[in-house]
Amino acid sequence: MARRRNTGRRVTGILLLDKPLGLTSNDALQRVKRHYRAAKAGHTGSLDPLATGLLPCCLGDSTKFSAFLLDADKRYRVRVRLGITTTTADAEGEVVEERPVDGVDEARLAEVLSRFVGTIDQLPPMYSALKHQGQRLYALARQGVEVERQPRQIDIHSLDLVACDLPEIELDVHCSKGTYVRTLAEDIGKALGCGGHVSELRRTGVGPYIESTAPFVPLDDIAALGDQGDLQALDALLLPLDTALGHCPAVRLSEDAAFYLRQGQAVLVPQAPTEGLVRLYDPSARFVGVGVIADDGKVQPKRLI
Repeated sequence: MARRRNTGRRVTGILLLDKPLGLTSNDALQRVKRHYRAAKAGHTGSLDPLATGLLPCCLGDSTKFSAFLLDADKRYRVRVRLGITTTTADAEGEVVEERPVDGVDEARLAEVLSRFVGTIDQLPPMYSALKHQGQRLYALARQGVEVERQPRQIDIHSLDLVACDLPEIELDVHCSKGTYVRTLAEDIGKALGCGGHVSELRRTGVGPYIESTAPFVPLDDIAALGDQGDLQALDALLLPLDTALGHCPAVRLSEDAAFYLRQGQAVLVPQAPTEGLVRLYDPSARFVGVGVIADDGKVQPKRLI
């Protein structure tokens, strides 16, 4: 059987998409791919349909480096409705319990929020994409089935109270990958003694990309340019793929080192860092890929273009 030929464009770069409310991450990605007429596209971690905000879309060779953004820290702005617990820990679920928010004030909030900063254990929610015996947990939850889950360690780097307009509060969250903000909101409500759920959620940052310094592109803007067939304007919105690795030191390779590295061999680079990941560039300053410093000080290829 003949393989289907991919006729899409070989366009490469990272789009900082501002995902709209009510759309799944995959639906948003497929629309981006269609408007760009791209041969290959992938995103770097799902956002719930209820959530808006940053969904980095990797096109072309950028998909090879999407894992670095998937593993990166995330930032969120979340509104929590205290006093109401739902089945899904967000506004889409059915109400399970209502309780008064008496006794909750900013001082009490500050004390409770401080308990969640640092390394904590978090129980993944049933309404999540994790699998149990080959089935997604959310599929089991919709059937009324609840299975045992194991807590996971996550890091909450900061958790700041932005607004207090009871029964709603607004929080700014900076956390590690794998954090369920819905569960965090529910646990905060439980600690306050009144329960709570997410009423509004926006992702404001992924790794080096933060809304205040790197404006996100609305899907409507992409659609408008795509409908006009203005591929040049669309391409101008893409960031170079090495911007996803801005936290890694840059290493300039000699011609010989670049050659041997591309053959999969480790190379010795004078004045290279002594540990961790590095961005690799050839003598013409073209991005080659990502390397890792081995125990013997050599640069080993990890992911190359």
